[in-house]
Amino acid sequence: MIEQQLSDTAVAPPLVQAIIDISDLQKSYTLGEVKTEVLKGINMKVGRGEISVILGPSGSGKSTLMNIIGGIDRGDSGQVIIDGRKISDLSDDDLTNYRREYLGFIFQSYNLVPNLTVAENIEVVANISQSPLNTDEVLTAVQMQDKKDRFPRELSGGEQQRVAIARALVKNPKLLLCDEPTGALDYLTSHSILQFLQQVNRQYSTTILMVTHNTAIAAMSNRVFKLRSGEIVEEEINETILPAERIEW
Repeated sequence: MIEQQLSDTAVAPPLVQAIIDISDLQKSYTLGEVKTEVLKGINMKVGRGEISVILGPSGSGKSTLMNIIGGIDRGDSGQVIIDGRKISDLSDDDLTNYRREYLGFIFQSYNLVPNLTVAENIEVVANISQSPLNTDEVLTAVQMQDKKDRFPRELSGGEQQRVAIARALVKNPKLLLCDEPTGALDYLTSHSILQFLQQVNRQYSTTILMVTHNTAIAAMSNRVFKLRSGEIVEEEINETILPAERIEW
């Protein structure tokens, strides 16, 4: 069970070996005769075990960048290296294996299977993973052990998001990708979910990359990338990291 709590502030560690290393990543889409440049030469590095945040308004390219890192989409040019592996050169089949074996995904929509219980939603992922964590341990970590036999329709939005986190975590991923994980939640529930993510990072040393438009969330991260019109216009390293419960917006 996760018991370790953050102090009022934690010092950001120096950048260790980069688990994400992106160089000159470009991506555009063409509709008819109109070509839209979505990513315009992205360069970024994320250290192993960090929480990093990509901030930007709608249309800035956040989700496209996340999808490329997650092997769901491909860039037009540039290099994407994840944990020493150049995923920009992988075949479609190898990208599928990369997503299954290496990544955990948390989305704004929970994407739970409605006719499976909480435990079954997690076990169906554990059963196809190479080195999964124990289902009961993960359920306990997100404080959902007592509701493992319930169906998604019987849970609140915050509880469903906890199950989604547990489902992503049970894979024992090296990299956890979170696309607006609190976007559909109220203020108090959002704080609870952010606390879980921070605790998961500390207990399992899971690298977390979070996409959000909520600037306040940046205070709980090691590294912040500000994205605007397809370009990283600023990168910040937090010398101190706030506990999620102290973040306000």
